[in-house]
Amino acid sequence: MAVRLDDMDRKILSQLQEDASQSLDEIARKVGSSKTPVWNRIRKMKDLGVIGRQTVLLDAEALGLEACFFVLIRTSEHESDWQRRFLETLRARPEVLEAHRLAGDIDYILKVRVKNARAYDQFYQALISEVKIHNVTALLSMEEIKSTTLLPL
Repeated sequence: MAVRLDDMDRKILSQLQEDASQSLDEIARKVGSSKTPVWNRIRKMKDLGVIGRQTVLLDAEALGLEACFFVLIRTSEHESDWQRRFLETLRARPEVLEAHRLAGDIDYILKVRVKNARAYDQFYQALISEVKIHNVTALLSMEEIKSTTLLPL
C-alpha cells in the first residue's frame, strides 16, 4: 500500500535521492523549511519504510567491472524447493545486481556485473552447478544509455 506524501515530503525525497550526503540545513534551505521539521519528516518516512538504507553509488567501470550482462533464464522447475535454492544462490552471488521474476516466456532476468566475458563464464558455470536451469541466454550490454536510482516523485 502506498504511503501518502505531501509536496514537502516529495521535495525532501528529491533532495535525498539527488545527494543523501547533504546536511539537514542544506536540505531545509533547498525545500524552504527549517531543520527540525525536515528531520521529523525524514524520520517519519524512515519509520514508514519510504526511506530505506542509505548507501554510496560506486562506478563499476572505475573498479574494473566493465562487462554488464542481462541473463535471461527459463526453467522447467517451479517447485518451492528449487525456487528457494535458486534464490539463495542468486543472493549469495555478488555479481548479481538485480534479479526479477517475470511473466511471459522468460522466467527470470538477472543483471550481472563482472570484469569480462571470462568472469561471466565463471559465474555461469557456478550458477548451473548449483541449480538446474533449462535455458540461459546472456546478453552483453554494449552501452549503458541510462542508469538511475532516482524514482519519479
